[in-house]
Amino acid sequence: MKQKLIAKAQELRQHGFTTGEIADELNVSMDTARWLILQKTTEEKIEAPVDFAINWKSIGGNSTRLSYVSGALSDMALSHGDVNSVVGIAVSGVPFATVMADFIEDMTGVDTSLAIFHPNKHRKDNDETDDEGTISTNFGSVEGKKVVIVDDVITSGKTAKEVIHTVKDLGGEPLCVTVLIDKAGLSEIEGIPVESLIKVSRL
Repeated sequence: MKQKLIAKAQELRQHGFTTGEIADELNVSMDTARWLILQKTTEEKIEAPVDFAINWKSIGGNSTRLSYVSGALSDMALSHGDVNSVVGIAVSGVPFATVMADFIEDMTGVDTSLAIFHPNKHRKDNDETDDEGTISTNFGSVEGKKVVIVDDVITSGKTAKEVIHTVKDLGGEPLCVTVLIDKAGLSEIEGIPVESLIKVSRL
């Protein structure tokens, strides 16, 4: 499995993916993505970070399963109050967010907009900066909206924190963060509740 991840990381790098995009594509932390990339480019032995890869292709590759999971995430989100905007974190949070906006609108009868967030880590390889990503202007606005933030996996919570700040800066009110898998075992980020279908706890 490790050799397959190393080969995939190298292939993605050759196609111009940033470290953040590689981390998202392989559902690993930024540190693990860096480690995978460096395995064939350095003679120095670097110890692997503690992490594990998530493969949810059985859900993402099937629209019916994706719909069921999005319905469950919608139900959890609505336990935090009225929602009228769903923000999907690019790339993997967008399919869930799209279906969730439809579910929430059907369940509540409230017009629910879809917004897309592009994280800073997708724009450049220097993730040491405090720059934040942006919400696409091609989709819905979060201004004056009660917002649910959606992603596939939380690894450290850094991207979710980035979205929370951006939503607040744009005049939105984040109600909760919903994810398929929470690898960090977080119950909240910046005071905003985290809801996950699967929460991983290291023993």
